[in-house]
Amino acid sequence: MAAEDQHSDKTLWRYHAPASMDRVQLAMWSELLEKRTGICLAENRKSFLLTSLSTRMRELGYDSYDAYFQYLITGRCGAIEWEILVDKLTVHESRFYRDPHALALIQDQFLPELSSKLGRLKNKQQKSIDIWSLGCATGEEAYSLAMLVEDFMLNNNLDGYYSITATDISSAALSTARKGIFHINRLKNVPARLINLFFNSEDQDHYRVVEKLRRRICFARLNSLHLSRARLGMMDLIYCQNVLIYFKRRYRHMMLDQIVKYLRPNGVLILGAGEISDWRHTEMEAVNYSGTLAFKRIQGEFQS
Repeated sequence: MAAEDQHSDKTLWRYHAPASMDRVQLAMWSELLEKRTGICLAENRKSFLLTSLSTRMRELGYDSYDAYFQYLITGRCGAIEWEILVDKLTVHESRFYRDPHALALIQDQFLPELSSKLGRLKNKQQKSIDIWSLGCATGEEAYSLAMLVEDFMLNNNLDGYYSITATDISSAALSTARKGIFHINRLKNVPARLINLFFNSEDQDHYRVVEKLRRRICFARLNSLHLSRARLGMMDLIYCQNVLIYFKRRYRHMMLDQIVKYLRPNGVLILGAGEISDWRHTEMEAVNYSGTLAFKRIQGEFQS
């Protein structure tokens, strides 16, 4: 390669530091993000915001935060662009079997108790387990839950049905989730027995979730700030981890109060340990299980 070509290549890939942003601009962007998504931008996340904005602005040819802001809030093109930007501003870091304590709670307490109640139902159509994975990112969490339930039903010869609704604000993350193809590094916490049962080799470094599991999960876009608009049925289990940490305290309480409305009596809500400490609800009681933050809905009797 000629010297000038080498220089040109280096110039093309050179790192561009984000432009500085004043306090007024930061407040403006933070307010827009919170208003539209509920996500609160912590001070230590300012550099992440600047990097994400600068990257997208260079792709579109903008060199001004103010000009890009005006484009975002104007017309149909701005609405489409907002969806793209949200994907860059929301974190999709996930992996299978991320929280072994929470999954152990489901396996040791939730599924045995629920299967006992289902066993007393005479109508086969009522023997259904309904689960909601809220903030599912690229799907690892939802597939982990599906593996847990499927394995439990196989081992206990249960003939009931289960379904998982998995929601996230990012359309791109949901698209990845629907494909069900993951790098082998994401599977390092999954027992080998379950990998053999529920994955097929896609290539040397990737595995695909078997169709039997994928058809049990419905991936759908949902802004967690608008939970009251969700068109969901009643759930036996709601799994909501690493979601609340992005919201201000008042939003956390509002979201949890809305989530409870989708939970059947005796249903279980599992949160991330340490995500919230001061939430109380008259229809919920804490579940005592080591290393977890979980609640059970206590009002009324079990119903389908």
